[in-house]
Amino acid sequence: MKIKSQRDFFSGLLFVAVGLAFAWASKEYSFGSSAQPGPAYFPFGLGVLLALLGGMVLFKALTIETEDGELIGRVAWRPLFIIIAAICLFGWMLPRLGLVLTLPAVILLSSLAGDEFKLKDALLNCALLTFGSWLIFVWGLRLIIPVWPTIFAA
Repeated sequence: MKIKSQRDFFSGLLFVAVGLAFAWASKEYSFGSSAQPGPAYFPFGLGVLLALLGGMVLFKALTIETEDGELIGRVAWRPLFIIIAAICLFGWMLPRLGLVLTLPAVILLSSLAGDEFKLKDALLNCALLTFGSWLIFVWGLRLIIPVWPTIFAA
C-alpha cells in the first residue's frame, strides 16, 4: 500500500502509539464503573479516543491522494526545545512561585518558539491566560494551586 501523505501517516502513527500507551498504562489503576468512575476511567477513554483519531488520520494518509505526497521536511528543533523547556519550567516554578508568576514566565518563553514574536501580544496573552486560569482552576474548580510565591503565604 502506498503512503499518499507522509505527514498524516506519521502523525496518525504517533496518535495511535500515544493513545494505546495511555490506555495500556491505565490498566494499573482501578477502572470503576460508569456511576463511580475510577482513576483509570478518564485516561483509558482518552487513550482509546486518541488511538481512534490516529487510525482515522492513518486511513486518510493511505487513501486520499495529495499532489506532492506532503513530505515531512526538517525537524524544527528550536521550537521543540523551547516548548519542552517551558513545560519543565512550569513544573519547577509553580510550587515555588505560584500561578501569578509562573504562567507569565512560561507564556513568554513558549511564545519565543514561534516565528512572529510580538511583546504586546505575548503580554496580553499573559494577562488573559493567568486571569482565566485563576478563574477556572482556583476560583471555579477550587483546586489547591499556589497562586502567590510561598514567601508571601501566611
